[in-house]
Amino acid sequence: MAVVGAGPAGIYAADILSKTDLDVSIDLFERLPAPFGLVRYGVAPDHPRIKQIIVALQKVLERGDIRLLANVDYGTDLKLDDLRQFYDAVIFSTGSIRDAALPVPGIDLEGSYGAADFVSWYDGHPDVPRTWPLDAQHVAVLGAGNVALDVARILAKHADDLLPTEVPANVYDILKASPVTDVHLFARRGPAQVKFSPLELRELGHVPDVDVIVYPEDFDFDEGSMAAIHSSNQTKQVVKTLTDWTLKEPEENTASRRIHLHFLHKPVEILGEDGHVVGVRTERTALNGDGNVTGTGQTHDWPVQAVYRAVGYFGSPLVDIPFDDVAGVIPNREGRVVDVDGDQLPGVYATGWIKRGPVGLIGHTKSDASETIRHLGEDVAEAGEAFYTATDREPEAVTEFLHGRGVEVITWQGWELLDAYERSLGQPHGRERVKLVPRDEMVSISLGRS
Repeated sequence: MAVVGAGPAGIYAADILSKTDLDVSIDLFERLPAPFGLVRYGVAPDHPRIKQIIVALQKVLERGDIRLLANVDYGTDLKLDDLRQFYDAVIFSTGSIRDAALPVPGIDLEGSYGAADFVSWYDGHPDVPRTWPLDAQHVAVLGAGNVALDVARILAKHADDLLPTEVPANVYDILKASPVTDVHLFARRGPAQVKFSPLELRELGHVPDVDVIVYPEDFDFDEGSMAAIHSSNQTKQVVKTLTDWTLKEPEENTASRRIHLHFLHKPVEILGEDGHVVGVRTERTALNGDGNVTGTGQTHDWPVQAVYRAVGYFGSPLVDIPFDDVAGVIPNREGRVVDVDGDQLPGVYATGWIKRGPVGLIGHTKSDASETIRHLGEDVAEAGEAFYTATDREPEAVTEFLHGRGVEVITWQGWELLDAYERSLGQPHGRERVKLVPRDEMVSISLGRS
């Protein structure tokens, strides 16, 4: 078996597969030099509690019964026909790393950015530029989920308060020089419809020297809102936190930086001048009874010099694999990949966000992987010996194939070298680790060349 993508979805799938009754050998492929996917490159550095998920994922891979083959790019270093030569079946768990589109005028202006790109930058992703143009004093963040909160918090937070974390040195230096004073977050629906988690929202109120400002006129609750509050403890906690902030007196806001939370404001245009962002125009919306909103026609222009859209992630197509360009996923039936005619591709499966879209928390990928593995097991039982189609089954065959193509494959032992090196960078400063960013340096450390 091959699993393509060594984030939580892929590792959970490999773990569940290893515990079935199947006599199975599993190789876990990863495009990057390091495993763990969005836990390493999508969780903000000041959220070590969430990053602790890596501890559990690490325990799975250090057992030794699942082989990690990192720094191998599916579609470039090997393709589906190559995998079929060495494996009876393939599970794709490549996630969603692109920004979903936001089709409003001006979205392509200079100074308009996708949150996914920004997150990759501040998390030290090796395949994004090491610089970021943080030159805006007033910034808009468009979105009402935890990624929007992360972006707003990282933009507003003083860089020195990130020093205890694994934040890369280049990221710290650029954040330190940022002139930002005000970050405006816009949500098109009301306080009861936002997708913030209660803990993340409460954390926002404890960022040193950053005030959270809300506006009472943005608070409205229709029947759908009240039903959501009464039926969900999470929604109830979020609304309580937001409502408590409305009771804060203006004179209490004394911080040097501010995060403004605006509800019932739908972005309708990014305003530009000489090709650069100079503002964002929002339309006031009104709740219409069921928690959804309609536009009122009343607009407001907000002077900002940068805009970040955090309206969701989107999957990327894979070579030789069907792809739904609208949903951003691999078309599948409960994990069984299907072609344009709806017919199942033999031995090809999907799990995680590339299977169901970028919804749910990391823990949801466990049940998702279980569904895919269950169907895989059913297919093996039904097909019997006919399921076993690989022609070169020796473990060394695929690594020899990759080496023949000049691919520098990184194993679990290579990750342990990189992990130890990053920890050694942090130790003199009392930090758990300092994340290494350049890909060539990551590869060199992992292969024991330096």
